[in-house]
Amino acid sequence: MNTDLTLSELQHATVQTLSAIYPQSEAQWLWREMMLRIKGWDRVQLAIRANDTVSDFVKQKVADTTARLLTHEPIQYIFGMTEFYGLQLHVSPDVLIPRPETAELVDIIVRQANNQPDLRVLDLCTGSGCIAVALARNLLFPHIDAVDLSAKALEIAEANARELRVKINFSRRDALHLPPAPSPCYDIIVSNPPYITEHEKSSMDPNVLDYEPHMALFVPDNNPLLFYRAIASYALSALVPSGRLYFEINPDYASQISDELKQQGWEDINVIPDMQRLNRFIYCTRP
Repeated sequence: MNTDLTLSELQHATVQTLSAIYPQSEAQWLWREMMLRIKGWDRVQLAIRANDTVSDFVKQKVADTTARLLTHEPIQYIFGMTEFYGLQLHVSPDVLIPRPETAELVDIIVRQANNQPDLRVLDLCTGSGCIAVALARNLLFPHIDAVDLSAKALEIAEANARELRVKINFSRRDALHLPPAPSPCYDIIVSNPPYITEHEKSSMDPNVLDYEPHMALFVPDNNPLLFYRAIASYALSALVPSGRLYFEINPDYASQISDELKQQGWEDINVIPDMQRLNRFIYCTRP
């Protein structure tokens, strides 16, 4: 690289390089995200500094990051951080990168909670803790428990709760093998469990397939509803009457999940589309 590159010139060269494998708009976003993580500069600061000469340190960091992005490594894992529901969260290859759709699920819960205080919440398959932490920050004095099978995921979740100064009780448990609750104790149970079937792998992007934890992504082709079935069954014993169960779901199985919930005796079953108009969420009420 020219030793006297301006920020604008570095941007042009970086976006051009990334555009070899990313759409132009995504390449532009990746440039902005890496500068936010490397220097803390937002779009306004990038515009103000466009003609500034870039330091050797920044040029090297951008070059290193670009090289990793060209292998499809997610930028969230490169910097170990991501934004979710207005919060900065730690992530690693031990947890899924929180998606905008999951933020929509949090929105649904917060909106329906309607400022009711002291709600008791359980988040199953918590991963990075994104749902639990966002609810802890946006519900009114909630009491939140969060569960995951992965010890490494729980370390990330605990770090996020600690840094964002929310109280969440984390525990390592298997959502597929929870014994019936001794008595109803939750107002809300929420889960974004693994729901991608094995046959869908062939259509997935390499940044997901090659880097994100398969344990948190995939379910067998011959049993795609196993998490929903197990969690819904447990929730019948753990939710108080009129308590609500919320899921993020595979849109291809919305009808089957709804039918499974009906068979278990759930009431007020609602399927809700996401921003892409895909049936991404389902919630229901314990009788």
